[in-house]
Amino acid sequence: MILLLGGTSDTAPLAERLAEAGLRVLVSTATDAALAVGSHRNIRRRSGRLDRAGLKELIEQESILAVVDATHPYATEVRQNARAVAAKLRVPYATFVRPPAVDEDEDNVRFAADHTEAAKIAFSLGQGVLLTTGANHLDEYVAEAERTGLPLYVRVLSQQESAAQCGRAGIPPERTIAGRGPFDVQQNRQHIRQCNAGILVTKDGGQASGVRAKLEAARLQECDVVVVRRPSIAAENAFSDVDQLVRHVASLFANPNCET
Repeated sequence: MILLLGGTSDTAPLAERLAEAGLRVLVSTATDAALAVGSHRNIRRRSGRLDRAGLKELIEQESILAVVDATHPYATEVRQNARAVAAKLRVPYATFVRPPAVDEDEDNVRFAADHTEAAKIAFSLGQGVLLTTGANHLDEYVAEAERTGLPLYVRVLSQQESAAQCGRAGIPPERTIAGRGPFDVQQNRQHIRQCNAGILVTKDGGQASGVRAKLEAARLQECDVVVVRRPSIAAENAFSDVDQLVRHVASLFANPNCET
């Protein structure tokens, strides 16, 4: 059995490819939100957040033979936990990393090392801010909004947990846009206009994340962009090509058609 840590649009095609290679795949996602995980008979799904202890228990209970990490490029804690637990249990670990989609020389784009710096840059430009990085790290932006007196709008998943995080951070519902991306250019333009935002904050989640549509919408709306740089990911057993990753995982087993 292969444990595939998913939760993005890459989950289904990767799970399908692994299953088609003769491997049984357990897809694990942090939430039970609607998400395509593949329909092959060798695929099944479980949901719920896993800390290191929970991940260790799952690997042992399911007799997992390899861990494939296809979580979001910014899911630092999840990736660190997965790599550490796999190493401790001596289970092979491989990760899929989406190629970046934002160039260093993009017009009207500023890069920040982390959310603290991104918040400071965004609110230093004297305009309203639309935050599109999700419901985590809200406090940094709320603090800068309060310090500068500039409006902050956030776009988050339409889930109870996200709404609760916004509430705890002190962001009122009228300053929240709920939905599930990726959003196209016109939807992004509508949200920028709705907030009267002059600054859009995003992460570089790769082409599949819809970041290029955000950049194009921001350009058309004459809106500056702040991009939070990706955290570093260990290069060992990291793949940005699905075919290469599947071949690597299949090669771990003398007979990939065995009961894995």
